[in-house]
Amino acid sequence: MRVNQRRSDVEIIAEMLRIGENGAVKTKIMYNANMSYSQMKKYLRFLISQGYLDSVRAGNLSVTYQATDKGLNLLKSIDGFIEILGLNDD
Repeated sequence: MRVNQRRSDVEIIAEMLRIGENGAVKTKIMYNANMSYSQMKKYLRFLISQGYLDSVRAGNLSVTYQATDKGLNLLKSIDGFIEILGLNDD
């Protein structure tokens, strides 16, 4: 059951970490998480500054964002809270 149709910061962060589990470029994160470019930049800055995502240079041009161990632990915790609260969409 969704209390609010808009996603919370926590839901957005969890989605970005999920996408970053296997590494993703900015556009993949933006489209898969259904965000604007400015939203994605804001959350990306936060997640990198807190050590939840790492930027990895792949080749000469592209930068991939990868969830760190700290980020994966956060994602597990978020998923656990969502399950406990019965907020999952199942």
